[in-house]
Amino acid sequence: MRIVLILVGLALLVAGLWVVFGHGSYQTTDTLVQFGSAKLTATHDKAFPQWLGIAGIVVGALLAIGGFFKKG
Repeated sequence: MRIVLILVGLALLVAGLWVVFGHGSYQTTDTLVQFGSAKLTATHDKAFPQWLGIAGIVVGALLAIGGFFKKG
């Protein structure tokens, strides 16, 4: 159980840092116009919110530290 806490914590920590430094994004596709079966779509890149990265760093650090100090 201890190693799982450390690994999950480190993964969240790295993901949080990735988002905070501006590399985390996702794509959304919007339908602009649709005529029957033909449709015109647009794809946008959107960044993850900054607070999500900070939360990932905090939670990841707490889990990793908890895994390091857990007895057993």
